[in-house]
Amino acid sequence: MDMLDALHLARLQFAFTVSFHIVFPAISIGLASFLAVLEWRWLATGDETYKDMFLFWSKIFAIGFGMGVVSGVVMAYEFGTNWAGFSHVAGNITGPLLTYEVLTAFFLEAGFLGIMLFGWERVSARAHFFATLMVAVGTLISTFWILSSNSFMQTPQGYAIEAGRIVPVDWFKVVFNPSFPYRLAHMTIAAFIVAAFIVAACGAWHLLKGRRDKPVKRSFSMALWILLALAPIQIVVGDAHGLNTREYQPAKIAAIEGLWETEKGGTALNLFGLPDMKDEVTRYAVKVPHLGSLILTHSWDGEIRGLKEFAPQDRPYSPVIFWTFRIMAGLGMLMLLTALIGVWLRLRGKFYETRWYQWMVLCMGPSGLIALLAGWITTEVGRQPWTVYGVLRTTESVSPVSAQQVGVSLLILVVVYFLVFGMGVYYMLKLMKQGPSERTEFFVRLKHPGLNNRALSEPFEAVQGE
Repeated sequence: MDMLDALHLARLQFAFTVSFHIVFPAISIGLASFLAVLEWRWLATGDETYKDMFLFWSKIFAIGFGMGVVSGVVMAYEFGTNWAGFSHVAGNITGPLLTYEVLTAFFLEAGFLGIMLFGWERVSARAHFFATLMVAVGTLISTFWILSSNSFMQTPQGYAIEAGRIVPVDWFKVVFNPSFPYRLAHMTIAAFIVAAFIVAACGAWHLLKGRRDKPVKRSFSMALWILLALAPIQIVVGDAHGLNTREYQPAKIAAIEGLWETEKGGTALNLFGLPDMKDEVTRYAVKVPHLGSLILTHSWDGEIRGLKEFAPQDRPYSPVIFWTFRIMAGLGMLMLLTALIGVWLRLRGKFYETRWYQWMVLCMGPSGLIALLAGWITTEVGRQPWTVYGVLRTTESVSPVSAQQVGVSLLILVVVYFLVFGMGVYYMLKLMKQGPSERTEFFVRLKHPGLNNRALSEPFEAVQGE
Protein backbone atom coordinates (compact mmCIF):
# COMPACT_ATOMS: atom_id res chain seq x y z
CA MET A 1 0.00 0.00 0.00
CA ASP A 2 1.48 3.31 -1.10
CA MET A 3 1.03 5.83 1.72
CA LEU A 4 2.12 8.68 -0.55
CA ASP A 5 -0.51 8.21 -3.25
CA ALA A 6 -3.25 10.78 -3.88
CA LEU A 7 -5.81 8.89 -1.79
CA HIS A 8 -3.76 8.74 1.39
CA LEU A 9 -2.42 12.27 1.00
CA ALA A 10 -5.99 13.54 0.54
CA ARG A 11 -7.04 11.67 3.68
CA LEU A 12 -4.08 13.10 5.56
CA GLN A 13 -4.89 16.62 4.35
CA PHE A 14 -8.51 16.39 5.44
CA ALA A 15 -7.52 14.86 8.77
CA PHE A 16 -5.08 17.72 9.36
CA THR A 17 -7.54 20.49 8.48
CA VAL A 18 -10.51 19.00 10.33
CA SER A 19 -8.37 18.37 13.44
CA PHE A 20 -7.39 22.04 13.51
CA HIS A 21 -10.97 23.08 12.81
CA ILE A 22 -12.81 21.00 15.41
CA VAL A 23 -10.81 22.55 18.24
CA PHE A 24 -12.30 26.01 17.72
CA PRO A 25 -16.01 25.08 17.33
CA ALA A 26 -15.68 22.94 20.45
CA ILE A 27 -14.38 25.93 22.40
CA SER A 28 -17.06 28.19 20.90
CA ILE A 29 -19.94 25.81 21.62
CA GLY A 30 -18.93 25.39 25.25
CA LEU A 31 -18.07 29.02 25.92
CA ALA A 32 -21.24 30.34 24.24
CA SER A 33 -23.44 28.46 26.71
CA PHE A 34 -21.12 29.42 29.58
CA LEU A 35 -21.47 33.07 28.59
CA ALA A 36 -25.27 32.72 28.56
CA VAL A 37 -25.16 31.32 32.10
CA LEU A 38 -22.87 34.14 33.27
CA GLU A 39 -25.12 36.86 31.87
CA TRP A 40 -28.23 35.18 33.29
CA ARG A 41 -26.61 35.11 36.74
CA TRP A 42 -25.65 38.77 36.41
CA LEU A 43 -29.21 39.76 35.51
CA ALA A 44 -30.66 37.58 38.28
CA THR A 45 -28.31 38.67 41.09
CA GLY A 46 -26.88 42.02 40.02
CA ASP A 47 -23.42 40.72 40.99
CA GLU A 48 -20.92 42.54 38.77
CA THR A 49 -18.46 39.66 39.07
CA TYR A 50 -20.53 37.69 36.57
CA LYS A 51 -20.35 40.59 34.13
CA ASP A 52 -16.59 40.85 34.62
CA MET A 53 -16.29 37.16 33.78
CA PHE A 54 -18.57 37.56 30.77
CA LEU A 55 -16.52 40.43 29.35
CA PHE A 56 -13.33 38.45 29.71
CA TRP A 57 -14.52 35.11 28.32
CA SER A 58 -16.47 36.73 25.48
CA LYS A 59 -13.17 37.84 23.97
CA ILE A 60 -11.79 34.28 24.12
CA PHE A 61 -15.03 33.11 22.52
CA ALA A 62 -14.80 35.69 19.73
CA ILE A 63 -11.29 34.60 18.77
CA GLY A 64 -12.26 30.93 18.78
CA PHE A 65 -15.42 31.62 16.79
CA GLY A 66 -13.50 33.58 14.13
CA MET A 67 -10.84 30.92 13.73
CA GLY A 68 -13.52 28.22 13.55
CA VAL A 69 -15.27 29.99 10.68
CA VAL A 70 -12.05 30.52 8.72
CA SER A 71 -10.78 26.96 9.20
CA GLY A 72 -14.17 25.53 8.24
CA VAL A 73 -14.17 27.27 4.85
CA VAL A 74 -11.08 25.32 3.78
CA MET A 75 -12.81 21.98 4.30
CA ALA A 76 -15.70 23.02 2.08
CA TYR A 77 -13.21 23.56 -0.76
CA GLU A 78 -11.58 20.19 -0.10
CA PHE A 79 -14.85 18.42 -0.87
CA GLY A 80 -14.55 19.74 -4.41
CA THR A 81 -10.80 19.55 -4.93
CA ASN A 82 -9.95 16.22 -3.26
CA TRP A 83 -13.27 14.40 -2.82
CA ALA A 84 -15.21 14.95 -6.03
CA GLY A 85 -16.36 11.32 -6.07
CA PHE A 86 -17.94 11.72 -2.64
CA SER A 87 -19.53 15.05 -3.60
CA HIS A 88 -20.96 13.53 -6.78
CA VAL A 89 -22.41 10.43 -5.13
CA ALA A 90 -23.48 11.77 -1.73
CA GLY A 91 -23.95 15.47 -2.48
CA ASN A 92 -27.74 15.17 -2.61
CA ILE A 93 -27.65 14.36 1.11
CA THR A 94 -24.66 16.23 2.53
CA GLY A 95 -25.21 19.38 0.44
CA PRO A 96 -28.67 20.23 1.83
CA LEU A 97 -27.68 19.28 5.39
CA LEU A 98 -24.68 21.62 5.35
CA THR A 99 -26.82 24.31 3.71
CA TYR A 100 -29.35 24.02 6.52
CA GLU A 101 -26.47 24.58 8.96
CA VAL A 102 -25.53 27.84 7.25
CA LEU A 103 -29.12 29.10 6.92
CA THR A 104 -30.30 28.24 10.44
CA ALA A 105 -27.15 28.39 12.58
CA PHE A 106 -24.45 30.53 11.02
CA PHE A 107 -26.82 33.35 10.07
CA LEU A 108 -28.27 33.29 13.60
CA GLU A 109 -24.83 33.42 15.19
CA ALA A 110 -23.51 36.11 12.84
CA GLY A 111 -26.66 38.20 13.22
CA PHE A 112 -26.44 38.43 17.02
CA LEU A 113 -22.69 38.13 17.58
CA GLY A 114 -22.05 41.84 17.06
CA ILE A 115 -24.75 42.76 19.59
CA MET A 116 -23.34 40.30 22.11
CA LEU A 117 -19.77 41.61 21.79
CA PHE A 118 -20.33 45.35 21.23
CA GLY A 119 -23.92 46.09 22.24
CA TRP A 120 -23.53 46.71 25.97
CA GLU A 121 -24.05 50.47 25.71
CA ARG A 122 -26.41 50.31 22.72
CA VAL A 123 -29.22 47.93 23.74
CA SER A 124 -31.00 47.13 26.97
CA ALA A 125 -29.70 44.44 29.30
CA ARG A 126 -32.53 42.08 28.37
CA ALA A 127 -31.98 42.62 24.65
CA HIS A 128 -28.31 41.92 25.13
CA PHE A 129 -29.07 38.72 27.02
CA PHE A 130 -31.39 37.66 24.19
CA ALA A 131 -28.52 38.18 21.72
CA THR A 132 -26.24 36.05 23.89
CA LEU A 133 -28.86 33.30 24.02
CA MET A 134 -29.26 33.38 20.24
CA VAL A 135 -25.52 32.99 19.75
CA ALA A 136 -25.48 30.04 22.16
CA VAL A 137 -28.52 28.46 20.48
CA GLY A 138 -26.88 29.02 17.09
CA THR A 139 -23.80 27.05 18.10
CA LEU A 140 -26.02 24.17 19.21
CA ILE A 141 -28.05 24.25 15.98
CA SER A 142 -24.78 24.16 14.03
CA THR A 143 -23.76 21.10 16.04
CA PHE A 144 -27.10 19.50 15.20
CA TRP A 145 -26.71 19.77 11.41
CA ILE A 146 -23.00 18.94 11.24
CA LEU A 147 -23.47 15.85 13.40
CA SER A 148 -26.50 14.82 11.37
CA SER A 149 -24.46 14.95 8.16
CA ASN A 150 -21.53 13.09 9.66
CA SER A 151 -23.78 10.53 11.37
CA PHE A 152 -25.47 9.76 8.05
CA MET A 153 -22.03 8.81 6.74
CA GLN A 154 -21.66 6.47 9.72
CA THR A 155 -25.16 4.91 9.77
CA PRO A 156 -26.99 5.84 6.54
CA GLN A 157 -30.73 5.36 6.22
CA GLY A 158 -33.68 6.98 4.44
CA TYR A 159 -31.98 6.94 1.03
CA ALA A 160 -32.05 5.16 -2.32
CA ILE A 161 -29.46 4.65 -5.07
CA GLU A 162 -30.46 6.14 -8.41
CA ALA A 163 -28.06 6.28 -11.37
CA GLY A 164 -25.15 5.58 -9.03
CA ARG A 165 -26.02 8.46 -6.70
CA ILE A 166 -27.43 8.55 -3.17
CA VAL A 167 -30.78 10.36 -3.13
CA PRO A 168 -33.01 11.13 -0.14
CA VAL A 169 -36.23 9.17 0.23
CA ASP A 170 -37.19 10.10 3.80
CA TRP A 171 -35.52 13.24 5.17
CA PHE A 172 -36.64 12.47 8.72
CA LYS A 173 -34.78 9.15 8.60
CA VAL A 174 -31.79 10.80 6.91
CA VAL A 175 -31.45 13.43 9.63
CA PHE A 176 -32.36 11.22 12.59
CA ASN A 177 -30.28 8.25 11.52
CA PRO A 178 -29.52 5.50 14.08
CA SER A 179 -26.26 6.93 15.49
CA PHE A 180 -27.26 10.61 15.39
CA PRO A 181 -28.81 11.04 18.88
CA TYR A 182 -25.82 9.41 20.58
CA ARG A 183 -23.23 11.28 18.57
CA LEU A 184 -25.01 14.62 19.02
CA ALA A 185 -25.20 14.21 22.80
CA HIS A 186 -21.62 12.93 23.00
CA MET A 187 -20.19 15.82 20.97
CA THR A 188 -22.23 18.52 22.70
CA ILE A 189 -21.22 17.36 26.17
CA ALA A 190 -17.62 17.04 24.97
CA ALA A 191 -17.67 20.69 23.87
CA PHE A 192 -19.00 21.76 27.29
CA ILE A 193 -16.24 19.74 28.96
CA VAL A 194 -13.61 21.31 26.69
CA ALA A 195 -14.72 24.81 27.72
CA ALA A 196 -15.05 23.87 31.40
CA PHE A 197 -11.48 22.58 31.58
CA ILE A 198 -10.15 25.67 29.80
CA VAL A 199 -11.97 27.93 32.29
CA ALA A 200 -10.86 25.78 35.23
CA ALA A 201 -7.23 25.73 34.06
CA CYS A 202 -7.25 29.51 33.66
CA GLY A 203 -8.57 29.86 37.20
CA ALA A 204 -5.99 27.38 38.50
CA TRP A 205 -3.17 29.36 36.87
CA HIS A 206 -4.18 32.57 38.61
CA LEU A 207 -4.75 30.82 41.94
CA LEU A 208 -1.20 29.46 41.69
CA LYS A 209 -0.01 33.03 41.05
CA GLY A 210 -1.61 34.15 44.28
CA ARG A 211 -4.80 35.79 43.06
CA ARG A 212 -7.89 35.30 45.19
CA ASP A 213 -10.31 37.82 43.69
CA LYS A 214 -13.90 36.86 42.91
CA PRO A 215 -13.65 36.44 39.10
CA VAL A 216 -10.79 33.97 39.45
CA LYS A 217 -12.28 31.97 42.31
CA ARG A 218 -15.73 31.90 40.76
CA SER A 219 -14.39 30.80 37.35
CA PHE A 220 -12.49 27.98 39.00
CA SER A 221 -15.47 26.92 41.11
CA MET A 222 -18.12 27.09 38.38
CA ALA A 223 -15.99 25.12 35.93
CA LEU A 224 -15.40 22.31 38.45
CA TRP A 225 -19.13 22.12 39.26
CA ILE A 226 -19.85 21.82 35.52
CA LEU A 227 -17.31 19.03 35.21
CA LEU A 228 -18.77 17.20 38.20
CA ALA A 229 -22.18 17.23 36.51
CA LEU A 230 -21.06 16.41 32.97
CA ALA A 231 -18.25 13.86 33.39
CA PRO A 232 -20.50 11.01 34.67
CA ILE A 233 -23.20 11.89 32.13
CA GLN A 234 -20.63 11.69 29.34
CA ILE A 235 -19.57 8.23 30.51
CA VAL A 236 -23.19 7.03 30.37
CA VAL A 237 -23.72 8.59 26.92
CA GLY A 238 -20.45 7.07 25.69
CA ASP A 239 -21.59 3.64 26.86
CA ALA A 240 -24.88 4.00 24.96
CA HIS A 241 -22.95 5.18 21.90
CA GLY A 242 -20.77 2.08 22.13
CA LEU A 243 -23.81 -0.21 22.18
CA ASN A 244 -25.16 1.58 19.10
CA THR A 245 -21.82 1.23 17.31
CA ARG A 246 -21.68 -2.48 18.09
CA GLU A 247 -25.09 -2.90 16.43
CA TYR A 248 -24.46 -0.83 13.29
CA GLN A 249 -20.65 -0.88 12.87
CA PRO A 250 -19.45 -4.15 14.41
CA ALA A 251 -16.13 -4.07 12.55
CA LYS A 252 -15.29 -0.74 14.20
CA ILE A 253 -15.93 -2.21 17.67
CA ALA A 254 -13.76 -5.23 16.91
CA ALA A 255 -10.93 -2.96 15.75
CA ILE A 256 -11.27 -0.69 18.79
CA GLU A 257 -11.01 -3.72 21.06
CA GLY A 258 -8.23 -5.39 19.09
CA LEU A 259 -10.47 -8.47 18.96
CA TRP A 260 -9.71 -10.97 16.19
CA GLU A 261 -11.60 -14.10 17.22
CA THR A 262 -15.28 -14.30 18.15
CA GLU A 263 -15.09 -15.67 21.69
CA LYS A 264 -17.90 -17.97 22.74
CA GLY A 265 -19.26 -17.86 26.29
CA GLY A 266 -17.96 -14.38 27.09
CA THR A 267 -15.52 -11.92 25.57
CA ALA A 268 -12.40 -10.70 27.35
CA LEU A 269 -11.37 -7.04 27.22
CA ASN A 270 -7.90 -6.19 25.94
CA LEU A 271 -6.82 -3.43 28.30
CA PHE A 272 -3.55 -2.93 26.44
CA GLY A 273 -1.80 -4.53 23.51
CA LEU A 274 -0.37 -4.02 20.03
CA PRO A 275 -2.78 -5.03 17.25
CA ASP A 276 -1.02 -6.54 14.23
CA MET A 277 -3.07 -6.26 11.04
CA LYS A 278 -0.75 -8.52 9.03
CA ASP A 279 -0.63 -11.47 11.43
CA GLU A 280 -4.20 -10.90 12.69
CA VAL A 281 -3.31 -10.91 16.37
CA THR A 282 -3.04 -8.43 19.24
CA ARG A 283 0.43 -8.88 20.69
CA TYR A 284 1.27 -8.51 24.39
CA ALA A 285 -2.43 -8.26 25.21
CA VAL A 286 -3.41 -7.69 28.84
CA LYS A 287 -6.84 -9.31 29.10
CA VAL A 288 -9.64 -9.17 31.65
CA PRO A 289 -12.01 -12.15 31.16
CA HIS A 290 -15.69 -11.35 30.43
CA LEU A 291 -15.14 -7.59 30.85
CA GLY A 292 -15.61 -7.01 27.10
CA SER A 293 -19.01 -8.69 27.26
CA LEU A 294 -20.03 -6.71 30.34
CA ILE A 295 -19.13 -3.38 28.76
CA LEU A 296 -20.29 -3.98 25.19
CA THR A 297 -23.34 -6.22 25.74
CA HIS A 298 -24.14 -5.61 29.42
CA SER A 299 -24.13 -9.36 29.98
CA TRP A 300 -21.63 -11.88 31.36
CA ASP A 301 -21.44 -14.07 28.27
CA GLY A 302 -22.35 -11.65 25.45
CA GLU A 303 -20.77 -12.39 22.09
CA ILE A 304 -18.79 -9.80 20.11
CA ARG A 305 -17.75 -10.48 16.53
CA GLY A 306 -14.02 -10.61 15.89
CA LEU A 307 -12.22 -8.92 12.99
CA LYS A 308 -11.62 -12.24 11.25
CA GLU A 309 -15.34 -12.43 10.50
CA PHE A 310 -14.93 -9.44 8.16
CA ALA A 311 -13.12 -9.47 4.83
CA PRO A 312 -9.58 -8.02 5.11
CA GLN A 313 -10.51 -5.14 2.79
CA ASP A 314 -13.43 -4.21 5.10
CA ARG A 315 -11.44 -3.98 8.33
CA PRO A 316 -10.63 -0.63 9.98
CA TYR A 317 -6.99 -0.03 10.94
CA SER A 318 -6.96 -1.35 14.50
CA PRO A 319 -3.48 -0.14 15.65
CA VAL A 320 -4.66 3.49 15.49
CA ILE A 321 -8.14 3.35 16.97
CA PHE A 322 -7.20 0.77 19.61
CA TRP A 323 -5.07 3.46 21.27
CA THR A 324 -7.02 6.61 20.44
CA PHE A 325 -10.08 5.09 22.08
CA ARG A 326 -8.08 4.27 25.20
CA ILE A 327 -6.68 7.78 25.33
CA MET A 328 -10.22 9.18 25.16
CA ALA A 329 -11.62 6.76 27.75
CA GLY A 330 -8.63 7.13 30.07
CA LEU A 331 -8.87 10.92 30.03
CA GLY A 332 -12.60 10.63 30.72
CA MET A 333 -11.85 8.71 33.91
CA LEU A 334 -9.24 11.32 34.92
CA MET A 335 -11.78 14.10 34.31
CA LEU A 336 -14.26 12.45 36.67
CA LEU A 337 -11.50 11.93 39.25
CA THR A 338 -10.51 15.60 38.99
CA ALA A 339 -14.09 16.72 39.64
CA LEU A 340 -14.51 14.31 42.58
CA ILE A 341 -11.29 15.49 44.21
CA GLY A 342 -12.66 19.01 43.91
CA VAL A 343 -15.76 18.01 45.90
CA TRP A 344 -13.58 16.41 48.57
CA LEU A 345 -11.48 19.58 48.88
CA ARG A 346 -14.60 21.75 49.07
CA LEU A 347 -15.88 19.70 51.99
CA ARG A 348 -12.53 20.13 53.75
CA GLY A 349 -12.49 23.88 53.10
CA LYS A 350 -9.26 23.69 51.09
CA PHE A 351 -10.61 24.09 47.57
CA TYR A 352 -8.82 27.36 46.78
CA GLU A 353 -5.65 26.69 48.77
CA THR A 354 -4.47 23.24 47.64
CA ARG A 355 -1.62 23.90 45.24
CA TRP A 356 -1.15 20.31 44.09
CA TYR A 357 -4.81 20.23 43.02
CA GLN A 358 -4.43 23.52 41.18
CA TRP A 359 -1.47 22.06 39.32
CA MET A 360 -3.55 18.99 38.52
CA VAL A 361 -6.38 21.11 37.09
CA LEU A 362 -3.88 23.23 35.13
CA CYS A 363 -2.30 20.12 33.59
CA MET A 364 -5.78 18.78 32.79
CA GLY A 365 -6.62 22.00 30.93
CA PRO A 366 -5.99 20.60 27.43
CA SER A 367 -7.39 17.16 28.30
CA GLY A 368 -10.82 17.98 26.89
CA LEU A 369 -9.34 18.87 23.51
CA ILE A 370 -7.06 15.82 23.49
CA ALA A 371 -9.97 13.51 24.31
CA LEU A 372 -12.09 15.23 21.65
CA LEU A 373 -9.46 14.71 18.95
CA ALA A 374 -8.86 11.11 20.04
CA GLY A 375 -12.58 10.43 19.87
CA TRP A 376 -12.93 11.88 16.37
CA ILE A 377 -9.92 9.89 15.15
CA THR A 378 -11.51 6.76 16.59
CA THR A 379 -14.86 7.27 14.88
CA GLU A 380 -13.47 8.45 11.52
CA VAL A 381 -10.64 5.93 11.11
CA GLY A 382 -13.03 3.29 12.44
CA ARG A 383 -15.45 4.00 9.56
CA GLN A 384 -12.82 3.07 7.00
CA PRO A 385 -12.63 1.78 4.33
CA TRP A 386 -15.99 3.49 3.80
CA THR A 387 -16.83 7.15 3.28
CA VAL A 388 -20.54 6.36 3.58
CA TYR A 389 -20.59 3.18 5.64
CA GLY A 390 -21.51 0.14 3.58
CA VAL A 391 -22.44 2.29 0.57
CA LEU A 392 -19.49 4.28 -0.78
CA ARG A 393 -15.85 3.31 -0.38
CA THR A 394 -13.13 5.87 0.26
CA THR A 395 -11.24 4.70 -2.81
CA GLU A 396 -14.30 5.65 -4.90
CA SER A 397 -14.61 9.07 -3.26
CA VAL A 398 -11.26 10.65 -4.11
CA SER A 399 -10.86 13.13 -6.99
CA PRO A 400 -8.78 12.25 -10.08
CA VAL A 401 -5.82 14.32 -8.86
CA SER A 402 -2.12 13.54 -8.65
CA ALA A 403 -0.20 12.88 -5.46
CA GLN A 404 2.00 15.87 -6.26
CA GLN A 405 -1.00 18.24 -6.39
CA VAL A 406 -2.37 17.03 -3.07
CA GLY A 407 1.07 16.95 -1.47
CA VAL A 408 1.91 20.54 -2.40
CA SER A 409 -1.44 21.86 -1.15
CA LEU A 410 -0.97 19.87 2.07
CA LEU A 411 2.44 21.47 2.71
CA ILE A 412 1.01 24.94 2.07
CA LEU A 413 -1.88 24.29 4.46
CA VAL A 414 0.47 23.03 7.18
CA VAL A 415 2.58 26.20 7.00
CA VAL A 416 -0.39 28.58 6.81
CA TYR A 417 -2.36 26.82 9.55
CA PHE A 418 0.50 26.82 12.02
CA LEU A 419 1.22 30.48 11.34
CA VAL A 420 -2.36 31.80 11.36
CA PHE A 421 -4.03 29.56 13.91
CA GLY A 422 -0.87 29.22 15.96
CA MET A 423 -0.90 32.99 16.45
CA GLY A 424 -4.60 32.86 17.32
CA VAL A 425 -4.02 30.21 19.98
CA TYR A 426 -1.04 32.19 21.30
CA TYR A 427 -3.22 35.29 21.66
CA MET A 428 -5.94 33.33 23.45
CA LEU A 429 -3.38 31.97 25.92
CA LYS A 430 -1.93 35.44 26.40
CA LEU A 431 -5.38 36.78 27.29
CA MET A 432 -5.99 33.92 29.70
CA LYS A 433 -2.65 34.62 31.35
CA GLN A 434 -3.78 38.21 32.03
CA GLY A 435 -7.05 37.09 33.61
CA PRO A 436 -10.53 38.63 33.96
CA SER A 437 -9.49 41.82 35.77
CA GLU A 438 -7.39 43.00 32.84
CA ARG A 439 -10.40 42.60 30.56
CA THR A 440 -12.64 44.58 32.95
CA GLU A 441 -10.08 47.38 33.21
CA PHE A 442 -10.02 47.63 29.41
CA PHE A 443 -13.77 48.23 29.31
CA VAL A 444 -13.57 50.76 32.15
CA ARG A 445 -11.00 52.70 30.16
CA LEU A 446 -13.28 52.76 27.12
CA LYS A 447 -16.15 54.15 29.16
CA HIS A 448 -14.06 56.55 31.30
CA PRO A 449 -10.93 57.49 29.34
CA GLY A 450 -10.06 60.28 31.80
CA LEU A 451 -9.33 57.91 34.70
CA ASN A 452 -5.66 57.58 35.64
CA ASN A 453 -3.85 54.33 36.38
CA ARG A 454 -4.10 54.76 40.15
CA ALA A 455 -7.85 55.30 40.03
CA LEU A 456 -8.19 52.15 37.96
CA SER A 457 -5.92 49.95 40.05
CA GLU A 458 -7.28 50.81 43.51
CA PRO A 459 -10.57 48.86 43.17
CA PHE A 460 -8.77 45.75 41.93
CA GLU A 461 -6.12 45.96 44.64
CA ALA A 462 -8.87 46.26 47.22
CA VAL A 463 -10.65 43.19 45.88
CA GLN A 464 -7.45 41.15 45.75
CA GLY A 465 -6.68 42.14 49.33
CA GLU A 466 -9.97 40.75 50.66
